[in-house]
Amino acid sequence: MSEPLAVGEHVADFTLPSHLGEDVRLYDYLGADGKNVVLFFYPLDWTPV
Repeated sequence: MSEPLAVGEHVADFTLPSHLGEDVRLYDYLGADGKNVVLFFYPLDWTPV
């Protein structure tokens, strides 16, 4: 298991499919305008798995 990120630590860019099947890239939501991104992962929540 990896160590959790520290507050303010930078993460690597990644791309994931949205629920609409479109690619969503993390760095498209980050910027100099002070945007923050919060990710939640809910395994098996509202999915056909």
